[in-house]
Amino acid sequence: MDGSETLERMHSNQDHNQQQASTNYKEAFSLFDKRGNGRVALESLGDLLRACGQNPTLAEIADLEKGIGGDFDFEAFSKVLNRPGGFRDPGEPEEYCRGFQVFDKDMTGFIGVGQLRYILTNLGEKMTDDEVDELLKAVDTSSGEINYTELVRTILAN
Repeated sequence: MDGSETLERMHSNQDHNQQQASTNYKEAFSLFDKRGNGRVALESLGDLLRACGQNPTLAEIADLEKGIGGDFDFEAFSKVLNRPGGFRDPGEPEEYCRGFQVFDKDMTGFIGVGQLRYILTNLGEKMTDDEVDELLKAVDTSSGEINYTELVRTILAN
């Protein structure tokens, strides 16, 4: 295989991957189109972006919502997805674990469930109690403590 064939194959693979991503985005959009009218409610923008593998901050979502103004169609959503600069990378598990280590005084790899709830509802991009409850369903909390490495892996895998 010569260089031009290799380039052609690479472009073909890129086209296929872009088509697959577009199909996945359309499917996600359809799931959030609750009324079946080709539009999604503005308050679902953040969840829809996350369902498409993006990682917007609450501030980014607020800015995007101001720009959109109301319910939006797939074309408007595509512009958000393909905006210059994109969204921040979700990061590496080790980065998140280092953040939890600040609260793990004995460096055991565990923090208390109550402590985690406090962190998630009061620091950084605050979560609601319901959101924390949903998150905690994914990990073992029976001991009253959470293995934060396991929690991070679970979150990033989803």
